Amino acid sequence: MFDIFVLPFCAGVVALLAVSLMKYIRWINSFSKRQQITIRRNILSIKILPAIWEMFRECLLHWRITQRNLLLGYMHRSLAFGWFLLIVVGFVQALMACPGGHPFYAAIFFNYFEPRSERIVEFAHSQQIATLMDVLLLYVLSGLFLAMLKKVWSKPLGMKRTTKHNLTDRIAKFSLWCIFPLRLLAEGATSSIYGNGGFLVRWVGTVIAAIGLDSAEIEYLLWVLYSLALGTFFTLMPFTRYMHIFTEVFLIYFRKNGVIEGNKPSGYTKFELSACSRCGICIDHCPVNRELGISNTQGVYLLQTIRNKDLWHRAEQIAANCMVCDRCQVECPVGIDLATIRRQVRSEAHTAIDKPVGYNYLERVHPFNAIGRIAYFGGCMSHLTPGITSAMEQIFKAAGQPYWYMDKEQSICCGRPLLQQGLVKQAEVLRRKNRDMITRSGATMLVTSCPICYQSFVKEYQLSIKVMHHTEYIDMLLRSGKLKVKAGSERIAYHDPCELGRGCGIYQAPRDVLGSVGTLLKTKEERANSLCCGYNLGNISISTDQQQLVRDAALGNLLAPNPDTIATACPMCKRSFARANAIPVKDIAEIVADSLVQD
Repeated sequence: MFDIFVLPFCAGVVALLAVSLMKYIRWINSFSKRQQITIRRNILSIKILPAIWEMFRECLLHWRITQRNLLLGYMHRSLAFGWFLLIVVGFVQALMACPGGHPFYAAIFFNYFEPRSERIVEFAHSQQIATLMDVLLLYVLSGLFLAMLKKVWSKPLGMKRTTKHNLTDRIAKFSLWCIFPLRLLAEGATSSIYGNGGFLVRWVGTVIAAIGLDSAEIEYLLWVLYSLALGTFFTLMPFTRYMHIFTEVFLIYFRKNGVIEGNKPSGYTKFELSACSRCGICIDHCPVNRELGISNTQGVYLLQTIRNKDLWHRAEQIAANCMVCDRCQVECPVGIDLATIRRQVRSEAHTAIDKPVGYNYLERVHPFNAIGRIAYFGGCMSHLTPGITSAMEQIFKAAGQPYWYMDKEQSICCGRPLLQQGLVKQAEVLRRKNRDMITRSGATMLVTSCPICYQSFVKEYQLSIKVMHHTEYIDMLLRSGKLKVKAGSERIAYHDPCELGRGCGIYQAPRDVLGSVGTLLKTKEERANSLCCGYNLGNISISTDQQQLVRDAALGNLLAPNPDTIATACPMCKRSFARANAIPVKDIAEIVADSLVQD
């Protein structure tokens, strides 16, 4: 059971396995020490079960994409799950037909060898399996049709823009698109001569015979082309975006076992880079694209450019032009840590901006004896919006809560703005000082008003005490009865800050607080879909006018339900919206302070 035309396919499979294996071994060996310890600790844990489920759900069924757009999800699922089922059922078909064993390629070229090999025996369900194979092939071809449609008209699939690919990706895509039509034509050509195959293959064979192309030469040519398409695709796969087909499986396994990105690139970063399918979903949802029309700096292009090391300077430029709003990360169906990878590139592009003596002033800042008290950290931006910190002091006093306003007199930044720009070492100096002050103070809890600071304290400080954003803290006080407010008739539209919502998953507490003092209105873009205010510290490339365009889109969303007041939970967002002079803009703490019931 052999013919020379199977060699391109066999060579492609060998090349794919050899190159992929070498890459994966090299990447795993270059994991950071912490990542390797995490894998060893969890390699045989119960976490393998949810990992297997997510592999099936996302790698084959593409469930996250389906939730965003049914047609787009169907396209991805039919190509992935359909091809997978073709392989599985084809293997079963070959196994039943060749109980004595068969070459691994027999399942791929089964219809060619079936009428020609004495080793293939008839079996009871041959026609039923042939019919099932045709149904699966039709399923895959329907997805292929949608993929081609998306290339020329992506709107029906819920996408305004599709990704621009390099030459190697285009060749791989062309070969992929040729595989299934060529398979159908090759099987149809064999059917026109021997009458085998299922309903679809037989129909194609009838058409081929009707137009006089039922010759052995044309049949053989089509099988050669089918094998060449397979071989080309498999050979190029490790060097193209299609490497995600296998890499995403590993990424899900590592992530479920607790492996996370670090401040420096590692082997795990390589898995994240190669797990990107370059679907382009992140492009449409990026505010830099939506409001500014800049469509070449999104996560998909950052990852693509990093992989092309000769374009590293362009990667630095792409990394700089980002709002760091996490919208792309929420939309990414693979769940790639785009924010950290972007920060890694920024870190590579920056050198230290401060000399060691630049932090001498930190030695003059000392902790307060806060045993039994709450530590309150307003944050740099809260100092520029003093109404917020003043409101929090009123709330602490109304609740009878002793507190230490740790950055009231001599402020120290939390360090996250530096970290966002890739200045990792400088950020750690500030974190170390703040961490030491909090630990030595004896405070029982840390409350902060700035979502940027909150995310830093929660994710980067590893404090031994509970950390709460002031919206969570106020909600806790209201629920416990320690704080009483009077309900009013004010109509409020709430803006979810990027760092608090998408960054930390805090959506409900702010809404519960606002619902207790007024009427909370629903907006079109909210929660994980909230729009960036435009004035964050992440983008150093766009102008003030461009920031205002991003701001105006978010403001329009908030003004749509005709509120009396815009509420937010971030001092930077408050300043951004207040500058538009549209309607009153308040922080949640200010709204609560104005509604306090005095005993």
